[in-house]
Amino acid sequence: MSAPQSRQPWYRILYIQVLIGVALGIAIGYFYPAQGKALEPLGKLFINLVKMIIAPIIFCSVTHGIAAMSDLRKLGRVGGKALLYFEVVSTLALVIGLVVVNTLQPGANFQAPPPDAASVAKVHEYAKQADSLSTVNFLLNIVPVSFFDALAKGDLLQVLLVAILSAFAIAGMGERGQPILRGIDMAAQVFFGIMRIVVRLAPLGAMGAMAFTVGSYGLGALRNLLELMLGFYLTAGLFVVFVLGAIAKAAGFSIFRFIGYIKEELFLVLGTSSSETALPGMLRKMRALGCAESTVGLVIPTGYSFNLDGTNIYMTMATIFLAQATNTHLDFRQQLTILTVAMLSSKGASGVTGAGFITLAATLSVVKTVPIDSIAILVGIDRFMSECRALTNLVGNGVATVVVSRWEKEVTPEQLRANLQQKPLAVVYSEKEPAAV
Repeated sequence: MSAPQSRQPWYRILYIQVLIGVALGIAIGYFYPAQGKALEPLGKLFINLVKMIIAPIIFCSVTHGIAAMSDLRKLGRVGGKALLYFEVVSTLALVIGLVVVNTLQPGANFQAPPPDAASVAKVHEYAKQADSLSTVNFLLNIVPVSFFDALAKGDLLQVLLVAILSAFAIAGMGERGQPILRGIDMAAQVFFGIMRIVVRLAPLGAMGAMAFTVGSYGLGALRNLLELMLGFYLTAGLFVVFVLGAIAKAAGFSIFRFIGYIKEELFLVLGTSSSETALPGMLRKMRALGCAESTVGLVIPTGYSFNLDGTNIYMTMATIFLAQATNTHLDFRQQLTILTVAMLSSKGASGVTGAGFITLAATLSVVKTVPIDSIAILVGIDRFMSECRALTNLVGNGVATVVVSRWEKEVTPEQLRANLQQKPLAVVYSEKEPAAV
């Protein structure tokens, strides 16, 4: 066995550095709020650097994975299984959020402070963006205006569409397409090399993002809506442990070992409140775990739009909380309507900044029973809750990839357990490729 990662000095381990950055960010934001707000560019810089290479990494991974498949019928089979899994588990997440918020009643007798002008302005901005999330617009937006526009904008669904079409075209060329395929594989190595450079800035990015969040909203924002936050974090945690844990056990692996395996990515998400920062690492680690390249390349990017377990839990809990806080009575039929609308609207905001708020605004604008301006109540804590949403989404997408791979018999439970019991490889951050499984 090669030298384990644990032999590194503790201060050189990525997730330790990110945790230190998060702690420093909280301290700066709390004791020096003005300086904390001024550090916002550090967080934005890191997230933008990661977003810069996500589209080409997705394009190269998906195109190479599908074009190299000997049986292209597998694409439809894998896609169908993935979408079926996404819908079942996402609906379960919505239902669980609905049950918990009705049981805990965190919004009952809630005395909300009057929202400031900045919060109201943000609500109106989110509501305007939510107007564009109709089903027709969503379907139209999947198709980019040009081939390169998808890569330029970084919309994951558009990149996925372009990559799949390119893969079919290359596969149809036969032997003539092999040089193109090798070129795409080499380009992927270049982009992953860029990622290895960029990720070294993760601790600074985490510090800047956390300092800005605490400096802008203060830890007092947590106290004001603590019951809702605790309820949401508890629900998301129980969902991961029991629901995703049961799914993982049925697939032949432990959810806790899996979480340990992707801990670097989880800490990246914790520090930046963005699950996109962990996407390149998840692609590499799922492949190293034994999942086929084509399955990983299809399920992970699609899951970022269609498998948002944390966002779904937040959607129903936040909507019912706002109804309780504004003394708006919702009967069982109205709550089912909210659940149905949330199922649809949660699919339409992939890759959009503030997606959780936008989908919430989209849901309330359709239901119309709960006043949409009440969203201003949640503005102060949204950054804190977005971390939990992103973490839950990330774990959910990882589990979905392994489950679909198991359905396709690409990896056995014994292989999964063996790979997860080893020291988790920081695959995307290493100079070497993971050994083929």
